Amino acid sequence: MAFNLPFGSKKTTPASRAPEAEPSAPHTELSSLDFSNLAGGEMEVSEVGITSGIGAVFEDAAVLFANGKDRDAEHLLAAVLDDPVNTAGEGLWMMLLDLYSLTGQREKFEARVIEYARRFERSPPPWEDLSLQSAKRHGNAVPLFNITGTLATATGVQLQQLCSIGRKGGAIRIDLGKLRSVEDEGCTLLKNALAQLANDRVKVTVLGAAKLVSLLDGKVEVGVVEKQDVWMLLLEMLKYTGESGRFEDMAVDYAVTFEVSPPSWESKVPLPSEEAAAAGTPERGEEEYYLDGEVAGSSNEMIRKLTEFGAERQSVVVECSQLRRLDFVAAGALFNVLAALQAQGKNVQLVNVSAMIGALMRVMSIDQVAQVMLRV
Repeated sequence: MAFNLPFGSKKTTPASRAPEAEPSAPHTELSSLDFSNLAGGEMEVSEVGITSGIGAVFEDAAVLFANGKDRDAEHLLAAVLDDPVNTAGEGLWMMLLDLYSLTGQREKFEARVIEYARRFERSPPPWEDLSLQSAKRHGNAVPLFNITGTLATATGVQLQQLCSIGRKGGAIRIDLGKLRSVEDEGCTLLKNALAQLANDRVKVTVLGAAKLVSLLDGKVEVGVVEKQDVWMLLLEMLKYTGESGRFEDMAVDYAVTFEVSPPSWESKVPLPSEEAAAAGTPERGEEEYYLDGEVAGSSNEMIRKLTEFGAERQSVVVECSQLRRLDFVAAGALFNVLAALQAQGKNVQLVNVSAMIGALMRVMSIDQVAQVMLRV
């Protein structure tokens, strides 16, 4: 299905409501934000101009931002909101606040949220720096070390490097989410590496610990006095998944099997603020697809791979919390991919979308082929 720009022919739509969706279109939460409650009557869409009429300011601002004209988008939104007679709904306010977050303008954000709270009589959204500069700072803060394939004797060289990197920086992130199998010798090596990092006072964050827990679970047996290091590694991983109840049960089984005192519980699940400070992005699960950063162009690799990801699933969840910009061309390519998935009967959700990018998705009719959930 080819994407057609929605501005090819002149038409008139009442500014007081969004265009009606086709009967088969999925539910979208974009309509929960009132973008169009502005002074003015009709908005006119034509080939020579994207929009005219104050009721479509959100469309102009979204397209300007998508095309990299941040300042123009900001001035357009601010001009409407600063007009003493404006009746702008919450949507335009959220777009401007999101634009400040996406461009790292904290002082302007904090000045606006006071007006927002007064106008809508509710708590404003918290500040979050989603700018490219912030992502670069946080992305380099803590090294990420991936252990993939089989955890075995051959992994020892990698683990030596891991310990060396951790000691140099004082912190390390270890991603185990792509492990496929484990061997007893590899378990011993990883257990010893984690113990060494603890002795060296290196802060360790483990991603994908649940995957290793599932691989280890079938390798231990209560009452069979063998594979003690596998037991110890399994108990350690449960600390990183936060499963205290399961840990306590396994600790009792361990004590009975080996007739020794079990290790004590200590949660090692990072707080969201700690994890964000370390990585700049949340831990990634295998059941979600991630659109990150600046997505531009019709042949963007992230959009192309979404087709492969969706082919294997009936329900497709696309996480957009770290999506800073979606340009006009990429939005068209994304529409094509999502329309194809919808035609295959897939249920697609785009979650944690910023109001700024959500407005572009509405302009490009992406909310007609997928469920778009705005960030709250």
